[in-house]
Amino acid sequence: MPDQLHILRSARRQPTVPIRTDMISLQNISKQYGGNYLFRNLSLQIEDGHRVAFVGRNGAGKSTLMKIILGEVDSDAGQIVRSRFNSVGYLPQDSVYHAGRTLFEEAATAFDDLRRLHERVGELAREIEAVTARGGADAPELRELLTEMGRAQSIIEQQEGYAIDTKVKQVLSGLGFSEHDLTRMTEEFSGGWQMRIALAKLLLQEPTILMLDEPTNHLDIESLEWVEAYLKAYRGALVLVSHDSRFLDTLVERVIEISMGKATEYSGNYSSYLIQRDERRTVIEASLKNRQRAVESTTRFIERFRYKSTKARQVQSRIKRLEKMEDLAIEKEEQSISLDFPDPPRAGRVVMELENLTKSYGGHTVLQDISLTIERADRIALIGPNGSGKSTLARIIAGIETFQSGRRNPGHNALFSYYAQNTAEALDPNKTTLQTLDSVAPLKSPGELRTLLGCFLFTGDDAFKPVSVLSGGEKSRLALARMLLQPANLLILDEPTNHLDAQSKAILQSSLMRFPGAYVIVSHDRDFLAPLINKVAALRENSLRLYHGSVDEYLEGHRGEQAVAGESFPEKAALPSSHKNQKRKEAERRQDRYRRLKPLKDELARIEREIHGCEKRRGEMESAFSNQDTYQDEALIQALHIEYPEVTSRLASLYDAWAITEEEIDTITRND
Repeated sequence: MPDQLHILRSARRQPTVPIRTDMISLQNISKQYGGNYLFRNLSLQIEDGHRVAFVGRNGAGKSTLMKIILGEVDSDAGQIVRSRFNSVGYLPQDSVYHAGRTLFEEAATAFDDLRRLHERVGELAREIEAVTARGGADAPELRELLTEMGRAQSIIEQQEGYAIDTKVKQVLSGLGFSEHDLTRMTEEFSGGWQMRIALAKLLLQEPTILMLDEPTNHLDIESLEWVEAYLKAYRGALVLVSHDSRFLDTLVERVIEISMGKATEYSGNYSSYLIQRDERRTVIEASLKNRQRAVESTTRFIERFRYKSTKARQVQSRIKRLEKMEDLAIEKEEQSISLDFPDPPRAGRVVMELENLTKSYGGHTVLQDISLTIERADRIALIGPNGSGKSTLARIIAGIETFQSGRRNPGHNALFSYYAQNTAEALDPNKTTLQTLDSVAPLKSPGELRTLLGCFLFTGDDAFKPVSVLSGGEKSRLALARMLLQPANLLILDEPTNHLDAQSKAILQSSLMRFPGAYVIVSHDRDFLAPLINKVAALRENSLRLYHGSVDEYLEGHRGEQAVAGESFPEKAALPSSHKNQKRKEAERRQDRYRRLKPLKDELARIEREIHGCEKRRGEMESAFSNQDTYQDEALIQALHIEYPEVTSRLASLYDAWAITEEEIDTITRND
């Protein structure tokens, strides 16, 4: 695999001119595909220490711009000016693979230059010893050797070359690798972990400009926080493409928005960019309205006096003015997804219950004695390290994955809807986008389905596109649209934002906030989860722990627990005693709450089982009443007339008891 560290020198295909250290300058860069411009006359500079984000919708050209800067893609026009002294490290979105070395050996290749310098110091030491043994203490040769050794040792010290092993272990640990992983061969790791290996090497190499394209896609929340802290202290320049708004807020000080073939620069972090962008669009909209009025007025004048010779000069003047106005047309705001979940039927208090569930693949146990209760008002974030079983557990909850032992108990009136990372790939490639929706909602009119497709950016003839020609992002949007046509009171969403741009993600988030049912979300996007979540289910080492509160509260508490436990091989800071006391009190409150709620929940479950039995019996009797053969048996019809009001009365009592028990549970939950 080619090394991900790109040293940009004069050999690159783009014209290169030596300039001052740590700088790349783009001058009037343009790039188009098939006549459609990604950007035109784009100019920007990346200087020492700059922290820049490229933002824009999917397909706007962010990754292409990165590759142009690297020299991997040629621009159609313009010039790139690079310093000869820069080193540029680049992490692509995917397609990275390592093999043939252990994890530690592969990561340590980041220090190949320093290792060679160490070897040279050893050679110099042997040469110095040989010269001294020959009695040449005053020989010029010895002075030259000592001078070279001094320089080599100085470089090693400046670059912390005597702590290579420690640095490698610290970075690998921060990215989620265990000590056991260090001796594993790199080809044993999956695609996501391969990307982490590449990222580890880049961080260890410390290039003067670090360019990362969606670096958060393959990280769990804890590793993401570590990378964020590491990059915050990074001494070089950063160029980032990411849909993680919190990640960008923490790290960048300039934002380049690529939209509709143009690039607009904003100063400040991502939140500041959003404010400035909205202010700019307000001004543009007002200007656009004024210009439209001027265009209409000018057009009326031209049409009225076009054929009057006395007005010919004025008409020609206004025609030129109109042409100039049209040239100044402002781009419209980009369209984004609009989501509206259908109202689900009301479920019972418990929507899903897992009891002592174990799941293995061959001899590898993924989940061990997992228990989880999902209640009607739960909004649960399912988090944990990559490979901990999050997606497996999501599929088990959705009922599409088997398990070896334990129980999966759907609640009263529970309906599920499941979206997974591979759901998009499971779409029928031979169907069109419209047929894909029609297959799950045949009672919807074509007009209604096309309206829904339009909300997901499928407009016009896109309705007749076969699934086989759609991009990965388009398939994901189509899969989400299909999910919306099926009412459910429990949503299971596995990385739903991976192919959504910032606007689409915000609208999905807003829709979930209004959703009246429960949901379980697998995601590492902290800002997306922040307003949605009231519980966190954390998977670690085959087991699951449930925390009440937000993702941020969980992360703060977990950092403290790690400090106390001394998790992972680099040393961690100790947890303050005041924080430990707070966590102990919180644990005591949770235990007390559990003791009070447990009998009520057990009673509610018993009531729901009896309601189910009574409703089933009432349905059987009503079927018997509608059957003419029943009336041929006088004893049977009399028995039914006696039993039916008893069952109906019992059901009314059970409904009342169900409502009272639910209210008691609600009271305890609210007060706590």
